[in-house]
Amino acid sequence: MIKRFIYRILCGFFLGLGIFAPGFSGSIIAIVMGIYQDLVRIATNPFKNFRQNARFLLPLGIGAAISAVLFVISFKFLFDKYEKATYLLFVGLIAGNFPVIYADIKKCGFKKRYLFGGAGAFAVALFLGVLSEGVGQVSGAEGITSGLPILALSGVAGGIAAPIPGMSVSMVLILTGVYSQLIFAAESLLRMNFAYLFPFGLFCACAVAGLALASRGIKAVFERFPGFANSMVFGFAAGSLIGVLTQSLRLEDPGFTWLLGGLMLAAGLAVSMLFVVLGRIMNKEEAA
Repeated sequence: MIKRFIYRILCGFFLGLGIFAPGFSGSIIAIVMGIYQDLVRIATNPFKNFRQNARFLLPLGIGAAISAVLFVISFKFLFDKYEKATYLLFVGLIAGNFPVIYADIKKCGFKKRYLFGGAGAFAVALFLGVLSEGVGQVSGAEGITSGLPILALSGVAGGIAAPIPGMSVSMVLILTGVYSQLIFAAESLLRMNFAYLFPFGLFCACAVAGLALASRGIKAVFERFPGFANSMVFGFAAGSLIGVLTQSLRLEDPGFTWLLGGLMLAAGLAVSMLFVVLGRIMNKEEAA
């Protein structure tokens, strides 16, 4: 029980980084961690099996909160100072999970039509990667200047984007112009300054509504067409991998060295494979 709790805290930590870090897809990180379909199921109806859902979400929330604090305090510094090497960490995280996704496709029995879904998802992910180029450099904000309607619409848009593999919540928020404002509000809350609590809370509430709306459709696809859905996940992951890798190689980072980049890439692969092993152990324990 304790091992599973700690494991899910780690899952929540990396899931949080995937959501907060500019240009990255939190849903792809959830797939890497092996918790994607569980999160989609819970988001569609969080009050069904409420206690079980709460036990699942509590350690994820703790991990995400830790990553949020660390992102505001230190990971933002890493993205500013060692952006290319940090991107390579995420490349490793994504790459290490392809065997697991492929195994899920084989379980459903591979069909030629799955290639169309995978190819389409791959193309969409590449397009989103091109769209997100350059979003890592975001000028700082000195407060929340957007109106409440913009914050509400941004929350709904970010929530809808969250469960879609390949979509970056932070990219959506940058495109709507509220990302740096929300980071500033989060920093203020960490300093116990509650001046922006209401607009920040409004954004979060609208994001939850958008998440629930999109998750229903995604859950239906996985239930009715699991093989096709997993093929699309494979395509989204492959497209995201190439997009992040291409973007990282194009970055001009004076602090980058190939030694540091190689270490970060290897660390990402190691963490991804570790989660695969831990996930299998946890699943065996739950089945026993």
